[in-house]
Amino acid sequence: GSLSTLQFSYEEEVIDKCPPGQETLDPLESFNEVIFEPSIAMAILRLVHAAMLALTNKMASFKCTHAVVCRLPNSWRPRDGKEGSLDRARRQHEEYVKALRSVGLDVLEMPADELIPSCPYVEDCAIVCNGAALIAKPAAASRKRETEAIRAVLKKELNLYIMEVTDPNATLDGGDVLFTGREFFVGLSTNTNEGGAAAVASAFPEFPCTPIKLGDNCHLKNLISMAGPDVISVGSGESAQKLLKRIEREATFQYQKLTVSDDIAANVLYVNNVLLHRAKEEFPDSVKILEDRILYPRYALEFSELGSLSSCCLLIKKTKHMKNLFELYRSEMSES
Repeated sequence: GSLSTLQFSYEEEVIDKCPPGQETLDPLESFNEVIFEPSIAMAILRLVHAAMLALTNKMASFKCTHAVVCRLPNSWRPRDGKEGSLDRARRQHEEYVKALRSVGLDVLEMPADELIPSCPYVEDCAIVCNGAALIAKPAAASRKRETEAIRAVLKKELNLYIMEVTDPNATLDGGDVLFTGREFFVGLSTNTNEGGAAAVASAFPEFPCTPIKLGDNCHLKNLISMAGPDVISVGSGESAQKLLKRIEREATFQYQKLTVSDDIAANVLYVNNVLLHRAKEEFPDSVKILEDRILYPRYALEFSELGSLSSCCLLIKKTKHMKNLFELYRSEMSES
């Protein structure tokens, strides 16, 4: 049925089982009040499955409550190996955090770690969906300290359900994982291999997950990202267009495409009905396309020192009791 039908049936069944006088509670709040007798447990688990899918419809997938970022250490260097300005990078990062807060996100700022020059690039450290986090497994052993820090924040501060990559030969960077709201695409390169893609598929079995070979040694989301519900933003370069064709060929669902002039400008952040994108001063032709095509609110950011917008945050939708729902759902899935 439609999302509204699923939500209605979910609320109706949970409310029927609430203690007297608590019928007006939020259904997720009420869920923990249900007495899980064997006779009703399976019916409720089926309802949980439906609710999990309903909560990740194409609009809800881009509604978030929190963002995790990390401040820049003095040891920071640009990812592309070029010379950069630490002062300018910090100013751009501060404006970035301001933008995240302006769209209604509670931003958790991790302190800079001088032992990890790449610590601001938190996207690579985890894949977060439906109140659960799969901790990434970067190919570079030097980045293990980063994933440990992110794991601690997601578990202790946000109380997310944590999953790990168990294949010892797998490698996985979060920047290679694109969630469209309906399915996952995982870019295969020197950063992420087939074992990493399999880990994503195993962690989130309710969604299709397709590995996509990357022609260049770069992250998938450096070339392609989501600019809105069912809208894929892609650069006009040869590598980006080849990647788009592979995705269109393998996709389970259909998407609109938004082609911009510059590949790096295709990396955008769509969250809470606002599109964060690069500034006109940096990419005038690409921004002109966004101005002409995007009807919802936009927020332009200069990010020349730091690169892709998505790389410096983890977006999270934290719903009360979602962890309990997820654990229950996962338990049932593993036993079925």
